[in-house]
Amino acid sequence: MSFYTSLSGLKGAQTELGTVANNIANVGSYGFKKSRTEFGDIISSSRTTPGNGTRLKAIEQQFSQGGFEATSRELDVAIAGNGFFVSRDALAGGNTSFTRNGKLSVDASGYLKDSNGGYVQGLPVDPEGNVTATGLAASTNIQIPQTSGVPNATSRIDLTLTLPANADLPANRPMYTAANPYAFDRLDPNSYNHSTQTTVYDSSGKTIPATIYFVHTKASTAADPTSGWEAHLFVGSEEATPSPVALDFDAGGNRTAPAAPVTFAPVFPAGASAPLDITLDLGVTNQAAGPFTLRSIDQDGFAAGTLSDVNIGEDGLVTATFSNGETQAIGKLSIANFANPAGLKQLGDARWSVTGASGTATVGEAGQDGLGRIQAGALERANVDITEELVALISAQRNFQANAKAIETGNQMTQSIINMRS
Repeated sequence: MSFYTSLSGLKGAQTELGTVANNIANVGSYGFKKSRTEFGDIISSSRTTPGNGTRLKAIEQQFSQGGFEATSRELDVAIAGNGFFVSRDALAGGNTSFTRNGKLSVDASGYLKDSNGGYVQGLPVDPEGNVTATGLAASTNIQIPQTSGVPNATSRIDLTLTLPANADLPANRPMYTAANPYAFDRLDPNSYNHSTQTTVYDSSGKTIPATIYFVHTKASTAADPTSGWEAHLFVGSEEATPSPVALDFDAGGNRTAPAAPVTFAPVFPAGASAPLDITLDLGVTNQAAGPFTLRSIDQDGFAAGTLSDVNIGEDGLVTATFSNGETQAIGKLSIANFANPAGLKQLGDARWSVTGASGTATVGEAGQDGLGRIQAGALERANVDITEELVALISAQRNFQANAKAIETGNQMTQSIINMRS
């Protein structure tokens, strides 16, 4: 009987060695939770008979907090406290798993995925980021939109500048007469004095350069202190009409014409999805001694914003920021907890699934109802203390040797009895 008693001890020590070895092997696995072997004695029904060895009761998982490793990725997140991230392995109706590995990424369709390719689950939120429904049934795949907003075609350009009173008349143009106007050519920089440019948008949000060229047409004299300029608006390579726009200034450099914003006929540049109806407002544009000075230029068009950043707050709120300055609250990471986490079934790759022993998942938002908070820019390392595991490894080795020695001793005793009979 001692052989079987010691054999049970050998098997137990071997199991403990395997468990410790697995802990050590996964010391670098993010979100890994170490295990511990638990044994119980096998007793005899007789009070005069010693026990019959040991048996493995369970390999118990230890869900203590692992240390954090700081990273530079905004989509690396860790849970400080209780809870698990929730993911599903398909877009709809997939198996649900739970993990502590928060190495997340965004796929080509904008879905937030975990390190195993599962779809990260989140709770729905309103535009202010407040959760509107809780529970596992309310959790959905988090999809981050790549664009935001509806494009708006440019309809107005607001421009304020100071034109130089002493600007030359372009040298390569004949003098102005009613029959022979100035020969303006936007491709010839000698045919105009100054230009300024901005970007306008068509109805689909496509960007188109808009350039305004300024031509000094009339210099002030002692006899006539007024002066004049012309402005040519080009959208792409198309000139907006009516053109040119005459700018008149009095002796003090104050603009006398045009007295109101100028509305051009629809202009349809190459590549635009539709004509643009643009109004030019020259604001407090004036003329003065000194250089050409652009004081301000603005336009009211914009394109749909493109995704520029994704942020995850400590409450698990996923926020997308777009190039047009808009931000959107996408959802809050679903955080699950269990009455008995040790009862979860291991799936590998730091993932677990529900069992009858674990109880059903209680799903809520980070930082609420005893659930841990989210630490962005960090990953949770394995909760394995290498020093403790090496001590446990030595202890298991000694147990194995002791049981092997007990078998050897029992064998010697049996051999002695056999020799006595012979």
